[in-house]
Amino acid sequence: MINSIAYRLVSLTLAIGFLLLACVPQRSKPGPGLPVEQKGAEGRVILTILYDNNRYDRRLTAAWGFACLVNLRHKVVLFDTGGDGAVLLHNMEKLKINPEEIGVVVLSHVHGDHVGGLARFLEWNSRVAVYMPASFPQQMKQAVIAAGANLEEVDEAQELFGGVFTTGELDGGIREQSLVLRTPKGLVVITGCAHPGIVKIAKKAKDIARGEVYLLVGGFHLAGASTSHVVRIVESLRQFGVVKVAPCHCSGAVARRLFEECFGDDYIDCGVGKRIVVE
Repeated sequence: MINSIAYRLVSLTLAIGFLLLACVPQRSKPGPGLPVEQKGAEGRVILTILYDNNRYDRRLTAAWGFACLVNLRHKVVLFDTGGDGAVLLHNMEKLKINPEEIGVVVLSHVHGDHVGGLARFLEWNSRVAVYMPASFPQQMKQAVIAAGANLEEVDEAQELFGGVFTTGELDGGIREQSLVLRTPKGLVVITGCAHPGIVKIAKKAKDIARGEVYLLVGGFHLAGASTSHVVRIVESLRQFGVVKVAPCHCSGAVARRLFEECFGDDYIDCGVGKRIVVE
């Protein structure tokens, strides 16, 4: 019941946000002085955490939520949009990232700290494809279309474009999709909050993209979990063959410490502004 009420509140808030956005004058677009970072070359992926509550780059604003820029050879993808569009765009400007260079937006789940920045982002760049879980509220879908973006609803696991997959909607109380990138090093899996379970997501990624998991990055949904539970998760991922981990957002301080102790040099300290290059 609580989840249902929260879901409706999020839907209403986002719908109002899009409506207000349509009623205000458009801001001038950022000029060419804000170039996006060079796209990843063949076989190279660059991840930049644009929004997170863990601080990494002191120039940027840390806030509860998550967004990750994915630079591929052929596309630039924004995975989630954080909770506040002003913070997202501020951080992008500090990193000299032009929103207009982004061609794809992938949203993990309906919670406001992952989709709250979408309306503001679309004010700057609506010429994008938005891959949204099919379970999202109809008002949000209509608002994305009204903003001028191309809406792509996601239900089942699938390859979105060359070497980039979605796990499809997985159920964990909240329906959520994760992004899977096939690289020469192995699979890179990006999670929003991992409500369905980080181990379940890793296994799904391996099944759909047919490779070993090289890197897990994003929210692992372990904040507040008991030490024994986190230890079981860490051990399961190690046994599963995950090489590197970069937990942030809702992973929690205890989990981050335990992952670091177990993974050692393969643990990546992650927060807003962190840049991860997979050669």
